[in-house]
Amino acid sequence: MLPDFDFCRDAFAKYDLELDHEMYRRFDIYAEFLVEYNKNVNLTAITDPVEILYKHFIDSVLMLKYAEIPHDSKLIDVGTGAGFPSVPAKIYDNSLKITLLDSLNKRITFLQLLCEKLGIDAEFVHGRAEDIAKLPEYREQFDVSCARAVANMSLLSEFCIPFIKVGGRFIALKGPNEDISSGENAVKLLGGNVSCETNYDVEGEQRKIVIVNKISQTPPKYPRNSAQIKKKAL
Repeated sequence: MLPDFDFCRDAFAKYDLELDHEMYRRFDIYAEFLVEYNKNVNLTAITDPVEILYKHFIDSVLMLKYAEIPHDSKLIDVGTGAGFPSVPAKIYDNSLKITLLDSLNKRITFLQLLCEKLGIDAEFVHGRAEDIAKLPEYREQFDVSCARAVANMSLLSEFCIPFIKVGGRFIALKGPNEDISSGENAVKLLGGNVSCETNYDVEGEQRKIVIVNKISQTPPKYPRNSAQIKKKAL
């Protein structure tokens, strides 16, 4: 499915990333299963092998590089969809402990089958972020929360920051044009502080990664219920 190993290794090397044969084997299984499953369940608009390599796999792994996520981190991927960015990150650093959260059960089913094929451990949670973040077993239990989503920074922060411990980080993978300052009030209310923004590109397409440090506990009233969230942003 993917281009051959040498092509993929050289593609990773463009971004100062290494690729070994076992990683390549798993990425190849991932790509093939994603495209096949996508025929029946809408998971991605990207089905070209080279585009999958760059726009899904390398883009996801770059999170590890730019956010400098430590080994053995406990990470929750909020609204993970087809597993991006956490499953490629897990393939690249198997020490990560990943939890995959999505509101659609058909995506969770795909992810369970995918991780079984890949031989990697993960926890799967079906539910809405604003509900799951209220549960004691998930609230402020993670070193890292991440989201690769089109939602604005205020909304993403309310979904993601409650999951992380004080001292942990929320990592948002964004497009290049969003004004991150529009989410600063939400970040502050939720116990966070924007520590840095990094702009980069993947094969000529601009990207932005935003890192929020958790500096104090999230007040119990957050996240609000979905109706309140939709009615007014923080």
